Amino acid sequence: MEERGRLDRGDGVELAWIRQAGREPMVVFLPGFMSEMQGEKGTHLAAFCAQSGFAMLRLDYSGHGASGGLFAEGSIGQWAEDALAVIDREAGRRLVLVGSSMGGWIALLVARRRPERVAGLLGIAAAPDFTETLMWQAMTGEEQARLLAEGSLTAPSAYGEPLLITRRLIEDGRRHLLLDGPIPISCPVRLLHGQRDPDVPWETALRTAERIAGGDVRVTLIKDGEHRLSRPQDLALLSSTLAGLLGENGF
Repeated sequence: MEERGRLDRGDGVELAWIRQAGREPMVVFLPGFMSEMQGEKGTHLAAFCAQSGFAMLRLDYSGHGASGGLFAEGSIGQWAEDALAVIDREAGRRLVLVGSSMGGWIALLVARRRPERVAGLLGIAAAPDFTETLMWQAMTGEEQARLLAEGSLTAPSAYGEPLLITRRLIEDGRRHLLLDGPIPISCPVRLLHGQRDPDVPWETALRTAERIAGGDVRVTLIKDGEHRLSRPQDLALLSSTLAGLLGENGF
């Protein structure tokens, strides 16, 4: 049974969430950049959790999906705070975080902030540091100068409306970079990544695994997989990986 709610984060912006009852650890789904909790992977995981009896929490960051706020005013740090606000208020005591693309970066930040609660982490084409390595460093000098001067620019997207890249996003992202040093996370981590991903290089998964401090880290590469990993076989792998992560921890 689903329960839906909205959390005022304290400044009038309401964050939308959906919660399902079940046993712990609670699975928490963290969507990607310009994505939302009602997307294909979120609904697939909701069905998996309902069938297997695990509790689940989904949420939309500010400026995303059903939540309030403006996308242009968001940033990695703000969206991580949004996730923590909903988790601290609405989630169970023990959590397994599942993050898709940018949500994988958010999941790593949440796990670093709440290590006593996070029992496992699963990244789907996880994209830590993407604002720097995949946005800023991919821009021409002219584009960088225009972004700094005008405060934003747009870039084409293969998934619909153009991407809005703001100076706030880039500058705040630099305060939350993870791949330039050890990531102090000790829980079991599973990373799924397609080797035909045109958006986030699959080598990012290897670099992330190398940086994570804990020893129980496994990377699964899908040779013909692309960024979304939403084909039936990809979703089946997602379910089996999550089931294994839950089972291996004795839950």
